[in-house]
Amino acid sequence: MCLLNRSAHGVNCFMKLAITQKRSAIGRAKDQKATIEALGIKRLSQQVVHNDTPQIRGMINKIKHLVEVEEVEG
Repeated sequence: MCLLNRSAHGVNCFMKLAITQKRSAIGRAKDQKATIEALGIKRLSQQVVHNDTPQIRGMINKIKHLVEVEEVEG
């Protein structure tokens, strides 16, 4: 899906991130568990798709040792 970017010229296609939990959050710090929950991941090997924003990138950076990330066209 391409969105119209009013500040730039024309149409801008935004990338999305497919985030898959690869390692368990058992025994991890509470903030890491909360980050996984905030991303909408409920179980191991579940994949969620989010817009590629600085906020989502920051969340991924916090739990990068637990997840796998792929860029997909949105």
